[in-house]
Amino acid sequence: MKIVLYSRPQMEHSPQELAALMTALEESDLEFLVNREFAEVLAVTANIGLPLCKQYSFFDERCREASVVMSYGGDGTFLDCVKLVDRHPIPILGVNSGRLGFLSNVPKECIRQTLSDLKSGCYTTQSRVLLEASGDFVETPEYPFAFNEFSIQRSGTSMISVETYVDGEMVATYWGDGVLLSTPAGSTAYALSVGGPVVAPECACLVLAPIASHNLTMRPVVIPDDSEVTFRLGTRDGDAFVTLDNKSCRAGDGATFTISKAKNAVFLVHLQNISFYDTLRNKMMWGFDRRDKIR
Repeated sequence: MKIVLYSRPQMEHSPQELAALMTALEESDLEFLVNREFAEVLAVTANIGLPLCKQYSFFDERCREASVVMSYGGDGTFLDCVKLVDRHPIPILGVNSGRLGFLSNVPKECIRQTLSDLKSGCYTTQSRVLLEASGDFVETPEYPFAFNEFSIQRSGTSMISVETYVDGEMVATYWGDGVLLSTPAGSTAYALSVGGPVVAPECACLVLAPIASHNLTMRPVVIPDDSEVTFRLGTRDGDAFVTLDNKSCRAGDGATFTISKAKNAVFLVHLQNISFYDTLRNKMMWGFDRRDKIR
């Protein structure tokens, strides 16, 4: 089994943490590759030198032979891995060395057990929806896909309007800061902060949610994931922006965008001892009584 490890070089890690990670990888006897930027962090921060044969600078043929891509960081790092894999059917495992981490749901303290589970095959893979966007981008995005959400948002002080259609049928014109279309995976990200529902990852649906709507009766709408959604932007300032996960592009007045489910899915590693509901309960602290801290 080969593992491709990816981590952002700007993440802050202690020397002890990095040493524990690399020791666990070495002692697992699994073949692994590390992105060059992170290898430089290992060398500078923890004085750990990796030979060039264990480094990669882009997702080459050696990486495409991997069994698992391991994201080491937070959910932003995980989204980088989705783009890194670029629709190749290699499952991604998120190890959380950041803060909240819904996508990166494996604690870094469990890295040894995680590597043991991977080596012994004690895991399954699950597919997740990927959104594909096309339309009137001012600058065509290098990667026109989104794992969490696609959004249209104002860039100036004036509100924008977004005419929204599902399979050619008009749903509403959203006046306010904008609108987003979320996958189930993205329901615990931006969509959650604008009042969208938490969606179990197995649900075959998308969430259409207004962002700071001027009309207080506007509410999120759940639609089938095979729907084609069309947005038509209206802006007084003549400028707004669209986002595909954590990447943004400018968009002008009258721009139209079409969003649909991509032909290729994203695959995730699912460990037997970690469930979506456990992660949700722990991260959201549901059932946690703050009075226990006072007693």
